[in-house]
Amino acid sequence: MNHSSTDLVYMALGAVLIALCSWITVPAAVPFTMQTFAVFFILSALGGKRGTVTILVYIALGAAGVPVFSQFGAGPGVLLGNTGGYILGFLAMGLTYWGITALLGETRKIRFLGLLLGLVVLYAFGTAWFLLLYTRTQESIGIFPVLGWCVFPFVIPDLVKLGLALALERRLGKSLSLQ
Repeated sequence: MNHSSTDLVYMALGAVLIALCSWITVPAAVPFTMQTFAVFFILSALGGKRGTVTILVYIALGAAGVPVFSQFGAGPGVLLGNTGGYILGFLAMGLTYWGITALLGETRKIRFLGLLLGLVVLYAFGTAWFLLLYTRTQESIGIFPVLGWCVFPFVIPDLVKLGLALALERRLGKSLSLQ
């Protein structure tokens, strides 16, 4: 990948934004954070390619031990834990957004659709990961209780974050020449 120095600065700042937003946390089985807002904003502001690379940088920093995850977590143990699938799911979300916008274009509707489908992929990936690990370490549990812990409480807040991220990108995107 060939990126300009401006691209590298925006991607580094994007990884910092995701980290800062991960520290805004309400503890739960799957913590409520502002990470999804940051990921939505980064993807819509930087585009699929640069946004996905930014997410990868964020994950790599956390895997290397930099405390960028929720509650200042870091290391492979966080990624391999019950909620690690949601962190890795951000990458799947980025790839989904990148693929959709690359195929269908960058109109506002397509970008919204890409973020929405990316969120569905994030929920699916993270929930499957959580369910797999939970049943290995605890008791067997059905999909509906897990959805009640990991998805249902997050749908409305995440849709609000999506709308806010798109509104912020619309206001800042042109003035910062992000894309």
